[in-house]
Amino acid sequence: MNSVLERINGVADLKKLSPKEQERLAGEIRKFLLNVVSENGGHLAPSLGVVELTLALHLVFDVPEDKIIWDVGHQSYTHKILTGRKKEFHTLRQYKGISGFPKRDESNYDSFNTGHSSTSISAAVGMSKARDLKGEKYKVVAVIGDGALTGGMAFEALDHAGDLKTDLIVVLNDNEMSIAENVGAMAGYLSRMRTDPRYEKSKDEIEQLLNRIPKVGPRVLRTVERIKDSLKYLVVPGMLFEEMGFTYLGPIDGHNIGTMKSVLQNAKMLKGPVLVHVITQKGKGYKPAEDNPDKFHGIGAFDLITGEPVKKDGPPSYTQVFGTTLVELAEKNEQIIAITAAMRGGTGLNPFAQKFSQRFFDVGIAEQHAVTFAAGLAVQGFHPVVAIYSTFMQRAYDQTLHDVCMQNLPVTFAIDRAGLVGEDGETHQGVFDISFLRHIPNMVMMAPKDENELRHMLATSLAYSGPSALRYPRGSGIGVSLNKTVRLLSIGKGEVLREGKHLVIVGIGPTVYTALEAARLLDERGIHATVINARFIKPLDRELLLNWVKQVGRIVTLEEHVLKGGFGSACLEVLHTDCPGMEMENIGLPDRFIEHGRSDLLREQYGLTAQGVVERVLARWPGILRSRPFSFGGRKK
Repeated sequence: MNSVLERINGVADLKKLSPKEQERLAGEIRKFLLNVVSENGGHLAPSLGVVELTLALHLVFDVPEDKIIWDVGHQSYTHKILTGRKKEFHTLRQYKGISGFPKRDESNYDSFNTGHSSTSISAAVGMSKARDLKGEKYKVVAVIGDGALTGGMAFEALDHAGDLKTDLIVVLNDNEMSIAENVGAMAGYLSRMRTDPRYEKSKDEIEQLLNRIPKVGPRVLRTVERIKDSLKYLVVPGMLFEEMGFTYLGPIDGHNIGTMKSVLQNAKMLKGPVLVHVITQKGKGYKPAEDNPDKFHGIGAFDLITGEPVKKDGPPSYTQVFGTTLVELAEKNEQIIAITAAMRGGTGLNPFAQKFSQRFFDVGIAEQHAVTFAAGLAVQGFHPVVAIYSTFMQRAYDQTLHDVCMQNLPVTFAIDRAGLVGEDGETHQGVFDISFLRHIPNMVMMAPKDENELRHMLATSLAYSGPSALRYPRGSGIGVSLNKTVRLLSIGKGEVLREGKHLVIVGIGPTVYTALEAARLLDERGIHATVINARFIKPLDRELLLNWVKQVGRIVTLEEHVLKGGFGSACLEVLHTDCPGMEMENIGLPDRFIEHGRSDLLREQYGLTAQGVVERVLARWPGILRSRPFSFGGRKK
């Protein structure tokens, strides 16, 4: 039997297919997705769940003239295949390949860049209003999952859309999951909508029912007109959306292309905002993903037959060490609370949740609420640990500043995935947190050089009586042995790991090991470097830095973070007054959004390797061995 997918080079080819061919295409796309994602990794379960929905959307709407906005974008793989990127799809999430998220620069079929949750309806309202102001006629569709609908921004957008009454379609892709199992009142409401019968009783049926009740029935019947809306509230799914100004259609089977085409065609003809409620199964068509949708939400390379990740043996991840250490500390301290924003597994909090269920809170995709919720707990004597990825911490900036730091509350921010995260690209690189946190008064900020130091820093943070942030990277640790007992570090104090007379290299986080390797390579050239593990970004160990910079006059800072407002900037702020003659070279990431690709390739590109450090040192100080020691005031002896 000839492949249908081979005939699809664009959406025009899709619209030539018969209904049977459309069904065959759905199955072939699933196999295609499995083959690529098993090799490259990616967001598999979300994309498997929306294959038929994506086909129906492209059969009904005329993209790119009509606009489809994929909330988060985890589920956009089928969309990419249908819109001219099938031949390049094998490069998914690879360096210089296609992105794992919608990108306007990649295709005009991608109408809006996404990667973070709960943004699609806001963007769709803006596009719809722009269309109206320009007198144009295209349709705008926002596709949002039930998990993303727990985000407050989605409700703000729904409220505004209902008030504007502009033509807009919101497709609610309801699969009962975000990354982890959904929590909260909205999740419960949607669950009831999936199972409650549709409102089918007509006014005549109600009259017949009431008339059968002697004496009472006729009297009650006279009041039906006044109470029919109240009856509707009791039995009709979707009344929340109706009250927000939307026409509600659904729930409908999200794996029946014909049904979805019919409903979407109707939605297309309606005036004002419309919400189409679609029920899908996350991971559909691949049993391991159906059985474990959270595991296959975002996954690395895996074995197609077993569904097991392709992993090499190695040290535990920073995330695992954080999770196990937090459990150890919580066993001795009942004031410790753990909070996550729909990332229980991703942040390593599963062990804590299992052991201390009363002290664990998953607030859903609501980072702003998570932080202020933590502030409320802290005011009453608890010490909350808010575990959030660096890229998602951006979403709670005001709450961190206003509700936590301004009140100087004991809240620990465990900032996972700090630094380069690799294949997820621009929207997920954790390279801005130093810049937007270190300037906030009362904030203490630290970064461990390895997984053992992470344990000590977490204990230090939990013993501190104010706000603190602990940033650590994605992936496996260095492989050092872990101390059985944790110790408290002196806040604001770094450590000298080796001494040299020609320059000082100051690293933060795992870049300390890069600095040590660079120092070893420089030794081979007769250039001897002091290496300092700063440990603390704020407060910096000013005394230690001054002492060594005054001895050698040259300093290199190394960070896996943007240079603008980053760790190197912090060192410059501390040193420039007392060391006016010093020469400083800051090594980090440039003033740009960092593309997707394996983290090791990105580090090589941006000079964040030991060899890259050596090259920068030699380029900056080509005569370093011939120069005399510095004296300050900017003069050489």
